[in-house]
Amino acid sequence: MGSGGRGRRRGGRGGPAPRAGGRPGRSRASAPREPYDLAGELRAEAQRERSGARERRPPERRRGGGDLSQRVLIAIPAALFAIFIVTRGGLVLAVGLIALGVLALHELYTMMGRARPVNLAGFLALAGLVLAATYGDQQQIVLALAAAFPLTFLLAVARPQRENAAWGIAATLLGVAWVGLAMAHAVLLRDLDHGDGLLIDVLVGTFIGDSVAYFGGKLYGRRKLAPVISPNKTVEGLLLGILGGTAAFWFAGLYQDWLSGLDALAIGFAVALAAPVGDLFESMIKRDLDVKDAGRFFGAHGGVLDRLDAVFFSVVAAYYVTLALGAG
Repeated sequence: MGSGGRGRRRGGRGGPAPRAGGRPGRSRASAPREPYDLAGELRAEAQRERSGARERRPPERRRGGGDLSQRVLIAIPAALFAIFIVTRGGLVLAVGLIALGVLALHELYTMMGRARPVNLAGFLALAGLVLAATYGDQQQIVLALAAAFPLTFLLAVARPQRENAAWGIAATLLGVAWVGLAMAHAVLLRDLDHGDGLLIDVLVGTFIGDSVAYFGGKLYGRRKLAPVISPNKTVEGLLLGILGGTAAFWFAGLYQDWLSGLDALAIGFAVALAAPVGDLFESMIKRDLDVKDAGRFFGAHGGVLDRLDAVFFSVVAAYYVTLALGAG
């Protein structure tokens, strides 16, 4: 009788009842959870915030359209600012790059707001990377990058609300690695012999290549390059942009007697190849988050990310190719 009572207690309130045809002791609570689709939530949130706006918005145009005069008026002071900080170098360059980097990170973290990035950690880590490159070398840059992980974690867990903490840390460190490392490599390139000329050549090759790709694609583009990521880019535009960017870098090198023609072609070709990859990288992120422009800091040119996405890749490529050639 005692064993029967114990049997009744196991089958009653004291434990879960066996399921017919299944193993006892398992409930619905033990069923596998569905994977969390953060990207889907980000897209849904963006669509809700722009409810009804998509139907009224004209078809998406690639950067480069719009009022040409407005774009020129914005491009001139931006170019002068870039020339000023590059030629001055040192702390002036570091402060300028940190300012641009913080703006770029702010745009990225705003787009990924539902993931709740740790903005302050990203800003501090970016500044640490740029300062490490300014006053140290590659070892200090790696140290600053490694320190970004515990810094982001500590600031994440210090927040009152910790929902999506893992996603927030991931989004934060994406910006640090993408923007911060590129800014640090800009400092490293500037610190090479004749680095001011090299860095300006990289900017010239990147932006000329982008412009040639745009206008070449408009005139001769037939085959889509990446229709899912960036529908307006074409294979013809890509090839013309690579040719134009390489030629622009080589032409700039003609006025620098320390840079040989072959070295200029090699570095320019690397810059022209890396730049469209950086452009597509940002386009993929914006497409995934259903965002047209990262911001409006540069008016018709878009945000800081929209203007510097190609530079974030081309400056890194230029630095390592220059080292390999011994040109700097």
